[in-house]
Amino acid sequence: MAGSGAELTAFLHLLNSHPLWGFKVLGILTDDPAVKPGIEIEGHRVLGRMAETPRMIREQPLVDAVIFIPSRVPLSELTPILDQVELMGVPSHLSLNFFEGTIYRPVLETFDRIPVVTYSPVREAGIALFIKFTLDRLIAALLLLILSPVFLACYLAVRLTSSGPAFYGQERCGLHGKRFTLWKYRTMVVGAEKMRGALEAENEMTGPVFKMRHDPRVTKVGRLLRKFSLDELPQLWNVLIGDMSLVGPRPPIPSEVEKYVDWQRRRLSMRPGITCLWQVSGRNLLDFDTWMKLDLQYIDNWSLALDFRILMRTVYVVLTGYGSM
Repeated sequence: MAGSGAELTAFLHLLNSHPLWGFKVLGILTDDPAVKPGIEIEGHRVLGRMAETPRMIREQPLVDAVIFIPSRVPLSELTPILDQVELMGVPSHLSLNFFEGTIYRPVLETFDRIPVVTYSPVREAGIALFIKFTLDRLIAALLLLILSPVFLACYLAVRLTSSGPAFYGQERCGLHGKRFTLWKYRTMVVGAEKMRGALEAENEMTGPVFKMRHDPRVTKVGRLLRKFSLDELPQLWNVLIGDMSLVGPRPPIPSEVEKYVDWQRRRLSMRPGITCLWQVSGRNLLDFDTWMKLDLQYIDNWSLALDFRILMRTVYVVLTGYGSM
């Protein structure tokens, strides 16, 4: 072992706790000038300095690997040591735990032949994410076909009861803040966005979002569509083309994102969805911070099984109109 500090102590403790891994530590080569040879760390003797690694390998024929956990030596000084150990044919293990975050999950990747440590703010699940990506599009395509009569009925209801287009496209922020057009059935009168300023004092939600239970801009048909979330059906198209997922944090509008505090921005680290924990936990009955925390809870605990449970609970919420506004 070559290194020093709390990182070395923690690694030695880890090895001592897992004897079945088969590691036998012959000794420690420190990079801390304050540590004197001869003392013991976690029951293992300090033999010398890290710079003496090649000499120790020559004198210790039983050395079959060197684990480097540097805390004091810069990479410029460590490189020639690694080169010499490589030249001697001894495998090296280099600790890359430079940063230990409470959220980040380090993943080793390579860019051509250059290894890098990627700190991901979401749980890595490559195969599961691929399955989610595939199922999203298959299910969206199937629902677009099966629900075509409902689409037609909603289209006619909007067009025949108020002037203006049946569909409403709004700019939203998706994965990592990438902007896209989210599609809904129009539930408000034409020009509703321009009327919002006069209604700001009636906002019933905390935070940067605007929600109003008896919004005068909402049409009669629009209120019915909102109650049963039928206005969200066109977002199946957004899922089909890859802007959204069936399950994920709801996509915010850019003006809301501009008002986020730092911890709230992490909800943009996962593809947005049509439904989410917030949708099935009370929707507009919850305050803004609770909404954001539910989204982060979803991101930190995401799984295909969780998606399935949210989709099943969404059916109940849609049929009862629970939490709608």
